[in-house]
Amino acid sequence: MSILVSGSLAYDHIMDFQGYFKDHILPEKVHILNVSFLVNSLRKMRGGCAPNIAYNLALLGEKPLIIGTVGHDFADYRAWLDQAGVDTSGIRVIPDEFTASCFITTDKSSNQITGFYPGAMNYAHDLHINGFNPAEIQIAIISPNDPEAMVSHVKECQELNVPYIYDPGQQVIFLEGPAMLEAMTGSKAVIGNDYELGIIEKKTGLKPEALLQYTEMVIVTRGEFGSTLITAGRTVEVPVAKEKAVVDPTGGGDAYRAGIIKGLLNGYTLEQMGRVAALSATYCIENYGTQSHSFTPAEFAERYTENFPDVPLPEAVVVKR
Repeated sequence: MSILVSGSLAYDHIMDFQGYFKDHILPEKVHILNVSFLVNSLRKMRGGCAPNIAYNLALLGEKPLIIGTVGHDFADYRAWLDQAGVDTSGIRVIPDEFTASCFITTDKSSNQITGFYPGAMNYAHDLHINGFNPAEIQIAIISPNDPEAMVSHVKECQELNVPYIYDPGQQVIFLEGPAMLEAMTGSKAVIGNDYELGIIEKKTGLKPEALLQYTEMVIVTRGEFGSTLITAGRTVEVPVAKEKAVVDPTGGGDAYRAGIIKGLLNGYTLEQMGRVAALSATYCIENYGTQSHSFTPAEFAERYTENFPDVPLPEAVVVKR
């Protein structure tokens, strides 16, 4: 084991709305918001932050360990992850619960409205990192999960000297500023999209650059506008990899995170790390669902070189498949 992934495990119910949310939401009426969107498709897909990140790490040649809790309906999903090369031995089944479920509606501008039922995820705080031989963990990521589990897993990484990435994601809405700063303290990186970093700034009073007093690196993702990697020494702007088509943006951020973890684990430069992450994300958004894409090492290398000829591909970026 070298990578530990802590986060939600869920089924995604993905729906497409063939219009724009903005055309149906009146700003002056948001205090009595009552809208219904007629969707033209529904797909039940494998999802959750932890499996999404882990699946993409497996594509990139790693064998990550997931820790998290699921319901009695998870058997087929576990078999899929095992086949993909993910270590599922850290996943605990809660017999009387359903696996968490996410209900995502996406409009024509790739804006999303999401509802989330936690189910078995509520028990994630009962799992502890010190039960998985911390000496073997080279890096961990604490991604959106049961809030209590996020707090406890961060504290355990800090106490056990396990390098970790803090990825609060959608939970920034519920987490308080001081708690997030405490969670960032000593981390390898803090990552979030520009909206999430905006919420963090509002709650802490600190812009992304100022967060470097707590973490080694701040990563801001901006969807189609690329991403920014900020360290004490330099700031690197990373472009996106050109997509064949944007089919479904769900899971693109998790695929991006897998590229960042791959880079941190293997000593890539900031430029290489960001571009590997960007290409991983592009593969994901070209398909429906968060784990429907795949690539061979040769395919990844060829596409990387086509998109980023100015930054050499790290040697052996993909070491299997």
